[in-house]
Amino acid sequence: MKNVKLGKQGLSVSQLGLGCMGMSEFYGEGNDEESTKTIHRAIELGITFLDTADMYGVGHNEKLAGEAIKDRRDKVVLATKFGNVRGDDGSFLGVNGKPEYVKKACEASLKRLNLDVIDLYYQHRVDPDTPIEDTVGAMADLVKEGKVKYLGLSEASAKTIRKAHSVHPISALQTEYSLWTRDPEGEILDTCRELGIGFVAYSPLGRGFLTGAFRKTEDIPKEKDFRAFNPRFQGDNFDANIKIVQQLEEIAKEKNCTLAQLALAWLFAQGEDVVPIAGTKRIKYLEDNVGAVNVELSKVDLERINKVAPKGITKGPRYPEPQMKRVSL
Repeated sequence: MKNVKLGKQGLSVSQLGLGCMGMSEFYGEGNDEESTKTIHRAIELGITFLDTADMYGVGHNEKLAGEAIKDRRDKVVLATKFGNVRGDDGSFLGVNGKPEYVKKACEASLKRLNLDVIDLYYQHRVDPDTPIEDTVGAMADLVKEGKVKYLGLSEASAKTIRKAHSVHPISALQTEYSLWTRDPEGEILDTCRELGIGFVAYSPLGRGFLTGAFRKTEDIPKEKDFRAFNPRFQGDNFDANIKIVQQLEEIAKEKNCTLAQLALAWLFAQGEDVVPIAGTKRIKYLEDNVGAVNVELSKVDLERINKVAPKGITKGPRYPEPQMKRVSL
């Protein structure tokens, strides 16, 4: 496991990060004890980059992550996010990027995490009703106050990224990117590279689809699992997408690696400025994911993979329609 730079402001993270979201919500029931052990094992394996957000489990995920790292804080780069507002009952109340809310959200996150400073603070979704310059201005104030070290955006358009970066240097953009979501290729990645912004790829395993865990729609958990409502996991879309997985599995078999390792190795091959954060709450999947750092893909391998999974081949939008309206703003 090596470390790479995110942005030009001095942020250094492991080449693979750990996404903590599923430990609290969206992918079935969690187990705090098992999740904590997974975080500790990740650190042992050289993963220094942990990702959470205030909305995951309505605050539970931040508390979990903060407790897990309290005796090993110096070994971790902790990233969290604000902007997706939820009620105490879990209801989604919209997106808020107003300056006063930014500061309020940061204080609440610091308290839940039990930290004095957040290493990387993202705006989780762009607020269409608040100028990005105002939001980032408030985030910049947090840096000046010593409450945040580096700033990030998530699911922002190239235009928004440029506006934000003109107010205060942005160190990282976090957006979905994988072999079945290659939307950032082109304008988004080009803009990040032009401005010297690191790219953090979330859902690098296609929400589990690129692990081979699902063979038929009946394999998808129906209880408390977001994937049951995801268009790519339904009907004809599922049938078309599983064929891509089957072809990728053949390549993985030839490379003597798992499908998940192949998918992560492909992201590593896109450049050291692309850092995938693979989410899991189980040690066995974590250890499998870490094995991707030892998978080397040749130019021929990459050409073959790109032929099987070119940009745009995946069937179905990556979110249900209401959520798709909140990305690339």
